[in-house]
Amino acid sequence: MKVWVPSQDIMDALADLPEGLPRLDCSIYDGNGTLPGAPEEVEIWVPRLGWLPGIPDLLGRMGKLGLLQTVTAGVEAYQPHLPEHAVLCNARGVHDAGTAEWVVGAMIAILREFPGFALAQQRCEWDYHHTAALADSTVLIVGYGSIGAAVERRLAGFEVDVIRVARTARQSGNGDVHGQDELPGLLPAADVVVLLVPATPATAGMVDAEFLAAMKDGAVLVNAARGSVVDADALLPELLAGRLRAVLDVTPEEPLPPEHPLWTAPGVFITPHVAGSTPASARRTRKLVREQIIRYLTGRPLANVITGQY
Repeated sequence: MKVWVPSQDIMDALADLPEGLPRLDCSIYDGNGTLPGAPEEVEIWVPRLGWLPGIPDLLGRMGKLGLLQTVTAGVEAYQPHLPEHAVLCNARGVHDAGTAEWVVGAMIAILREFPGFALAQQRCEWDYHHTAALADSTVLIVGYGSIGAAVERRLAGFEVDVIRVARTARQSGNGDVHGQDELPGLLPAADVVVLLVPATPATAGMVDAEFLAAMKDGAVLVNAARGSVVDADALLPELLAGRLRAVLDVTPEEPLPPEHPLWTAPGVFITPHVAGSTPASARRTRKLVREQIIRYLTGRPLANVITGQY
C-alpha cells in the first residue's frame, strides 16, 4: 500500500505498526522537488503543514486515494479537489495546546505592550508607563471549538469573563455558547475578540467594516484563524486611527509581502503563522497519523472525518 507522508518523523511513527496489518510502502513528499513516485498509486496521503503547489492536479491523478489526512485543522486547500472515493480527515485537536498558548500569549503581549518595550530595549530606553491588563476584561471567542475550549482553560487564572460564539447556539461544559447571529450584540462588550473560525465561504471576510465598527474603542482583535476571515482593508483604518489594536498570526497573503501596510500599521503585532508550530503539536500529529492509519487498515471508523463544508 503506497503512502506519502511529509516528514521522516511521521514515517518513523509508521515503522512498527502491529503485526498482521498490510505492509506500507512509505515515501516522503514535502512539496519540494520531484514527486517520490506515481500519484496514481497513492492510497494514503498525509500532506505537509503549510501551502503545497499543484494540489488540484495532484489530487486529480490520485485514482486510488482512500484517505487524505491533513496535519492541520483547516482543509480548505484540499476539500474542493478531493476525489469522490477518498475520505478527508483533519487534525482537529493536535494544535489545541500550541494555538491556545499563542492566543493567551498574544493577548498578554499586546495588552502589556511587550513589542513596544522590546523596541525600547534595543534603543536602551527606559520607557516607563502604565499599560492595559488582561485582568477584569471580557474575552469573546468566535469559533468556539476544541481550540476555543483550550483557550478558555488557559484563561481560567486570569480573572476574565469569557463569551463563547459558534455557528449555532448550544450548551458546552463551560456554559452557554452563543450563535454567530448574536455577534452584533456581543461585540460591544468585548475587550478582546479572538478569531478561531475555519476558512469557509461563510467566514470569508466576516470581520468587515461593520464587524470592526461594533467593537469597543481600545479593543484588541486576535486572529489565529485564517487571513481570509479578516478584511485587511477594513482593519487598516481602525489601526491607523488608533481605535483598535490587533495581533495576527495569519494574514491576507502568506508570507506577507514586505510592502504590505499591515507591517507598519500602529498597534499591530504580527507572527508568521506559528501558533500551532510547537513540539507538542508535532508529537500529537505523529500519534494521530499513526492511529488513523491503523484505523484505516483495520476498517475501523476514522476520527475527524470532514463532511459538508467543515
